[in-house]
Amino acid sequence: MAKEKAAKPAKKAGLKYEVDILHGLDVRKEGYFIVIKGPKGELRRKFDSPHITMKLEGGKITIASDEERKKVKAVMGSWEAHLKNMMRGVSKGWSAELKLVYSHFPVKLKVEGGTLYIENFLGERSARKVPIPSDVKIQINGAMIVAEGIDKERVGQVCGRIEQATRIRGFDKRIFQDGLFITKKPSIAGDGS
Repeated sequence: MAKEKAAKPAKKAGLKYEVDILHGLDVRKEGYFIVIKGPKGELRRKFDSPHITMKLEGGKITIASDEERKKVKAVMGSWEAHLKNMMRGVSKGWSAELKLVYSHFPVKLKVEGGTLYIENFLGERSARKVPIPSDVKIQINGAMIVAEGIDKERVGQVCGRIEQATRIRGFDKRIFQDGLFITKKPSIAGDGS
């Protein structure tokens, strides 16, 4: 006689992340978009996946999935980080710094009409130009450039474009070390780190 095995209760599979909404922020869901409004401005981002659901409930944003695959877990972790960065951005803002280094030709920096002009870089006649989006503010303090905005990704992209614009090609990099270099990646504005 074969023994019958007792049926085990079904184990509920799935993952769940909760993100607390910071005090004083207005968060709403519009379809696949999450809109976060705070004292510094408003950010909007699309969160779309067939395997993941997102709900606003009682001062928290809940990210849930019935699947436990690595890729789904990775996407959920990214969404959590994006939401936290959006909330920090609209409440305090993001700031990054670049430093101008030159030894051969004095470089002049100026911002006009949404474009950063890098003049006399390596003695070039024409200025190198970097377009600056309207939601990122650039301040020039001598040899330092400070980029500020509410979207961490946009601030980082602008700094990367500025650094790439002064990349040296065709010269010995051991001798010509001129350029604009990121000295502080995007961090909370006003935070000393």
